Amino acid sequence: MVTIKKIAELCGFSRGTVDRVLNARGNVKPETEQAIRKMAEQLGYQPNPAGKALAARKHKPVVGVLLSSIGNPFFDDVIVGIKSAEESYKIYGMQVLWKSMKGYNVERQCAILDEMKNQINALIFTPINDVRVVKKIDEFIAAGIFVVTLNNDIEGSRRNCYIGSDYENGGETACALLRLLIGDQAKIGVMMGSSKVLGHNQRMAGFEKIMKTLPGYTIIAKEENEDDDICSYEKTQQMLHEHVEINAIYIVAAGVYGACRAILNMHLQSKVHVVAFDSVPSTVEMMEKGVVKAIIYQHPYRQGKKAMQLVFEYLVNGIAPKNSQYFMQNEIKILENL
Repeated sequence: MVTIKKIAELCGFSRGTVDRVLNARGNVKPETEQAIRKMAEQLGYQPNPAGKALAARKHKPVVGVLLSSIGNPFFDDVIVGIKSAEESYKIYGMQVLWKSMKGYNVERQCAILDEMKNQINALIFTPINDVRVVKKIDEFIAAGIFVVTLNNDIEGSRRNCYIGSDYENGGETACALLRLLIGDQAKIGVMMGSSKVLGHNQRMAGFEKIMKTLPGYTIIAKEENEDDDICSYEKTQQMLHEHVEINAIYIVAAGVYGACRAILNMHLQSKVHVVAFDSVPSTVEMMEKGVVKAIIYQHPYRQGKKAMQLVFEYLVNGIAPKNSQYFMQNEIKILENL
């Protein structure tokens, strides 16, 4: 078994210095830390779980989780993934401070972040793409708080890493999928979540990128529903009343159930083809009714679990993420392979 004492002897540093590096206690020169970590990796050093648990419990690491999950069933599986990992790490004394919000109100998100800042050692959250949120993230980083953006990223911040889907590729996949479903002619209505969300804009960019190669494809109308089913229902109904030529709806994020209820109530399910994201129960119901033809799945459970794993590795083992982005594969799902 490789010990801290053995690593210290081989590196020529004191046991105390090696211990500070491997237990992420700081106050070590960067070149010294690099040399010690390299030696530990070469020797296959594994921390003693019982010792790690004891040390972690003394520090009582607290992870803040802030999700835009109210009224958005996509996050149900994300939360299950986070809680699954949380259960595994209870021995280490890790605690989770849960917060949630509805929609994309920047002031509300900033206020919640301010409430959490002095209570946590790490943050997992779905950011709104706004400079005020960027400022909050950078304040957290400056305070030594480890920040993971989950399911949606943000531009220009110093966050440690992002975990989620490749949104641009998701948009590309959606447009290609629509072509497979209805051919080379499409009059499209777009139901977007919010232009305040980076991922939603990226999905639109990916969709429009493929559209440029399809001269028969036209976006007739585009609305934002704030990921809310009631809003989605009303705006989809209005869109279809005003633009009877629409034969496809691209739903960029949540609000799938509301949009589909509007299509059903107008008896347009045989005319209007719907491509959407995520296999939440209400969307599966609409697939069974023949309204949603196909979805693109982004592994919400894995997203949540991976986020907690990276936080654990950093807070307890002192291991920073190797990548700045961790993408979950976009998968096409139809009713038969759900």
